[in-house]
Order: sequence, then structure tokens, then C-alpha cells
Amino acid sequence: MSDQTFSPLNIKAWAEEDRPREKLMNRGRSALTDAELLGILIGTGIKNMTAIDLAKVILQSVNNDLNNLALLSVKDLSKFKGIGEAKAINIVAALELGRRRKDSEKSALIYLNASKSIYEFMKPYLLDLQHEEFWVLILSQGATLLKAEKISSGGVSGTIADPRIIFKLAIENLGSSIILVHNHPSGNLQPSQADLTLTKKIQEAGKFLDVYVREHLIFSNNGYFSFADKGIL
Repeated sequence: MSDQTFSPLNIKAWAEEDRPREKLMNRGRSALTDAELLGILIGTGIKNMTAIDLAKVILQSVNNDLNNLALLSVKDLSKFKGIGEAKAINIVAALELGRRRKDSEKSALIYLNASKSIYEFMKPYLLDLQHEEFWVLILSQGATLLKAEKISSGGVSGTIADPRIIFKLAIENLGSSIILVHNHPSGNLQPSQADLTLTKKIQEAGKFLDVYVREHLIFSNNGYFSFADKGIL
């Protein structure tokens, strides 16, 4: 008997009910595996590998953990054979949409009524940054997060926050109170004179607009300084 080499079937040669696009249409998105969903994003395979085979290789490289997959950049994904820049961009864009939906769903459930909870919430945004950023968190009357917005980004030693932009966002989102957060890349948690002056300026403006400044948190990798906890506000 002569030896035969078998190669994977092209997806078009699969039974219709097993093709990922048809499977999604006929049985719903929940019926698909992670590899099948990723295969749809990849679109086409390469010689001897279907799009789903490529998806399985990528997923195996991140231990089949979608959170790890979301950490891969376009450059990282493009290193896989059969994944060009366009396919990598499709994957990154889809995962970013998923992340934003997750953030949107969580926002209504996040209560930021203590400095510790504010610090933990801001970690994904400010941890390990080498430059300063200034954020405002807009809260409902019950201290539920309505919106988190970066106001400015600066150098290693400072950034500028415009109170007009801060209160415009608060009013547009019907906020009852706001939390100010900025990071110190140096790790120094003591507020500068500029920090104190800006906080006072924003606090006074908030009184006229009936928007309460609940907290100003200075963030670092090793901890935080809370204006509210220290009785400065």
C-alpha cells in the first residue's frame, strides 16, 4: 500500500453545520468555541492550515486565556505564520471592543466611596506609567461611577488639568460629585504646592456648580495619598 499524506480540509469542504460562520448563523454565537470565533476574525488560513487551525495555535500560545490574548499587540500577533498586519488589527480591534463593553457593563456597578477602591480601580490605567496623567471620575449621587476620563497627559514632572474641561464633563454626564486622580511616576506621594492649589481651585468652583469634589488621589505603584483621608478636602 502506498503512503498517503493527508492535509486538513478547507473550511468550505466541511459539513455546512460545522462551518463557523454558518454555525453562528444557525445555532447562535454561544455555540462556537473560542477558536471558531477567532477563526472568523482571521478569515482565511494558509497551506495545510485553516483559519481555525491558526486560531488554535494563537490560543495555545496564551494558554487558551482570552485575557492573555487581549494583551498581545498587532506586532505580537503578526509574528504568527499566516497572520499579517490586517488580520492582527482585526483581532486587536475585536478584543478592544469586548474590553470596552466589559468596562461599560461594570461602570454602573462600581462604587467609589473609599480611597482604597479608587486606587484599585485606577491601577489598570496608571500602573507603571513613566509620565503624569490627570483623570476625573464622575459619580452619581450614590457614588456610582458614571464616567472615567483622562483630562491631560504630561511629562515626568507634571501635567495640567483645566477645571473648565473637568466640570464640562461632570455637567454633561449629570454628575453629582467628582474624584480627581493623578499619578506621580517618581513614587513621591506628597502633594506639591501646585497640587494643593489646583485642588482648592477645583473645590471652590464645584461649590458654585453644585458638584462636590469627593476626593483627590495621588497614585503611585507603591501606594497612594488621599486628600480626603488626610482631611485636606
